[in-house]
Amino acid sequence: MRIRSMLCALLLCGAGAAQAQVDLSGLDRDMAGPRAQVLVLGSAHLAEHADGDFDPATLEPLLARLAAFAPDVITVESISGVECDFYARHPARFPSDAVGRYCPDTGPARDATGLDVPAAAAAVEATLRDWPEAPTPAQRRRLASLFLAAGETDSALVQWWQLPAAERRAGDGLDAALVTQMRRREASPNESRQVGARLAARLGLARVHATDDHTGDNVDIPADRMDAYAAALYGAWETASAQLEPINARADALAKSGDMLALYRYMNRIDVRQATADGDFASALRVAASQPWGQMYVAGWETRNLRMVANIRATFAARPGARVLSIVGASHKPWFDSLLGQMQGVDIVDVDQVLGPDGDAPVDPAAEPGEP
Repeated sequence: MRIRSMLCALLLCGAGAAQAQVDLSGLDRDMAGPRAQVLVLGSAHLAEHADGDFDPATLEPLLARLAAFAPDVITVESISGVECDFYARHPARFPSDAVGRYCPDTGPARDATGLDVPAAAAAVEATLRDWPEAPTPAQRRRLASLFLAAGETDSALVQWWQLPAAERRAGDGLDAALVTQMRRREASPNESRQVGARLAARLGLARVHATDDHTGDNVDIPADRMDAYAAALYGAWETASAQLEPINARADALAKSGDMLALYRYMNRIDVRQATADGDFASALRVAASQPWGQMYVAGWETRNLRMVANIRATFAARPGARVLSIVGASHKPWFDSLLGQMQGVDIVDVDQVLGPDGDAPVDPAAEPGEP
């Protein structure tokens, strides 16, 4: 018995014993070499505010601020072509009417290039390894066609927008159908394109990195329980409506005013992000009627964020000291800042220092909808 007691003391046995933790926070204190600078930009989903009348020029003040940060890696909340190909190979697990609907149809690009997604993705990587400092228009058109075949439509636009206007035409892998696609997409209200791809083109980057992930958040809810799941979550969010409605109304009003820099300043404010996290996720965990649904919803959300952050970390794993801009829906920002901030050799850049101060008053959860 004495030996067992001693072992329990050494191993921290017992229900109330706290587990000792290894402190990783200082591992990079004496790290040699430069530190990566990561800026997480919480974004509006522009399509939700566009109402069919989106003017990309309204984003110019925002793009100027982000260009001054001078990122050499830009990540966006899009699903990579390789992951979309994975979904397509597992339709029972990832039905096309769920995660598959976020994936582009690569059939026209496959017809034009003769390459399926895996072959096109390999061709993209091989091309970028020897990418010249001053590519010719033919090289840019060819790379754009490879990106389209690989399911990387945002990166195709990066190349398209770096072509002189007269060179934005068919040829070198881009046929007439793909050119039509490009012209349609370049006007779409989508932050991955209008912020991420436009900025990458302005800075002369070759691509953006698609880092979204839905491999772990598709929680398996039995069909006969789906109504209960939805009702529980909507009920939880209803309890937080006084908190969330003023925020949503203010964001919508800023978007409709055309002052997109003010919108982004507002959406990245810490009080707005705190109120949104509490109103969405804490409410799901608090309301007893939502259990176990609330816990399952939050678990899926956390899994998605973990995998997205892993994808982002991989984009600059071989580039110590990189300046990284991650553009993601604003609800993700608190998780991204926290998780990326734990990485060794990584500093999180204060978004307020890049965007400038916001002139609105702090969020008042008791305010009437539509008030700041």
